[in-house]
Order: sequence, then C-alpha cells, then structure tokens
Amino acid sequence: MGIKKFKPTTHSRRWMTGSDFSEITKTEPTKSLTIPLKKTGGRNNMGRITVRHRGGGHKRMLRIIDFKRDLFEVPAKVLSIEYDPNRSARIALLEYPNKEKRYIIAPEGLKPNDILISSNQKDTEIKIGNCLPLRFIPPGIFIHNIELIKGRGGQIVRSAGTYAQIMAKDEKFAHVRLPSGEIRLIDLDCHATIGQVSNIEHEVISLGKAGRSRWLGIRPTVRGLAMNPVDHPHGGGEGKSGQGNPHPVSPWGIPTKGFKTRKKGKYSDKFILKRRK
Repeated sequence: MGIKKFKPTTHSRRWMTGSDFSEITKTEPTKSLTIPLKKTGGRNNMGRITVRHRGGGHKRMLRIIDFKRDLFEVPAKVLSIEYDPNRSARIALLEYPNKEKRYIIAPEGLKPNDILISSNQKDTEIKIGNCLPLRFIPPGIFIHNIELIKGRGGQIVRSAGTYAQIMAKDEKFAHVRLPSGEIRLIDLDCHATIGQVSNIEHEVISLGKAGRSRWLGIRPTVRGLAMNPVDHPHGGGEGKSGQGNPHPVSPWGIPTKGFKTRKKGKYSDKFILKRRK
C-alpha cells in the first residue's frame, strides 16, 4: 500500500493524507459474512455515557472475522484482500474446498490465490498467513493474532502494522515480546498466525480536518481547564489560569498522565516477565 497526498485546495487538504488502497482487490463485502452494526454512542443499557467522545459516524456493516482459525489441516485459497471500516488492518477472504468462506486479518504480503492452512502438525510450512501453535513457530519470526487461552481465538496483536516475536521457550510457555515491549508467558499450545499485520503505514495517516474524525464516530474532546468547576476539577478561575491541582486528574478526580491503574495482585501478573515501561 501507499500513502496518498492531496493538493492543498483548502486549509485542511494541505496536511491531509490517506491510503491509496492499492492492495484492495474487492470493494463489496461478502453478504453472508456481514451483519448490521448498531451504534451505542458510548452509552450503556441505562442510557448513560460510559465512554466519552463517541457518537455519529458513517453507517457500517460488521464483518465476521475468524479469529480462531479452527478448521485444521484444510487448505484455504485467498480470494481477495478487502477494506474493513471497523479495524485499522485489511482483511482477507478465504475459501475452503467445501466452498465455505471466512474472513481473517490479512498479514502484510498476502495476495489473492495464495494457499493458507491452519494446522497442529510440526512439519507445517512457516509461511505468511499460516496458523499454528507457538510450540512449532521458530523464535524471531513475526507473529500476530495470538491466543491467550487455547481455543478462545486470537485476542492480541491484531491492529495495523503490529507484530510480536517469540524470544525463548521453556517446557510449557513461550516468552513472547509484544508490540508494547512487554514480554509475556503464553502457553505453547496457543495458536498464532505467521506474519506482520497489514496496512503498516496506517499510523502515519493525517486526518487533516475535524470532520474526518466525525466520520469515524469520534466526537470532540474538551480540555478540563476550559470547563467550569462543576464539570471538571481543573475548571474555573479568573481569566486564563492553571489547572490548580498538584497533579493532573480525570473528571472524576483520578490521577492521570502516567498514573498506573492496573490492579495489584492481578491473576495475570505471573505471566508478565517484563513490563512495557
């Protein structure tokens, strides 16, 4: 893929960039693998906003992604590489010999007509897009869509351009370095997909204008300093004033900007060898 720049016909166009979608081979999704996506506007079942700055956005259809890759020892042909509005990565449409079709997250370098397989066999080819247990993946190989619990499906390393690497293995666990720099113990029987997630240049795209954020369903964020005291601890004061607090806090008074919110003694602490910071 490449990054497309625009002629500066307006102020916002001057800095706007976007994907050229050169890797996309099919524009319409497979109807049997899509369902309508109901928007919540960041509200829970009581109608209260629990996630701020969400709302609006373009209407979308949800693509059903196969994170489990649980059709083992059956080769699948890549029919197309497609755009998914619900994630930063591209998706690939697979077709199995029984004509069943499934979407997967497309790794970088995957092309139509490639043959992929999900396997539990030791002699499976180490090839981009193949899915196999960590036990049979050599250290140093780029992997993504990694399971944390066997059979649950890939839960981590799924966004555009990300990858993890196996640093070492012991009797039961693989030492996996995640994109954040964290090194984590993951069961050797958990599956992962070979390769780096597609759409690597996603992080350098500049939206260019506020309206483009609104298309994505992202509403404006207001600084606490600009609010009234009733709305935020940083609010109020005569004229342009400082935040007042010795440390910056959230609207609910919780310290922010570096304050650790992870619970102490969490069950998964024993699986973390090295923290991301």
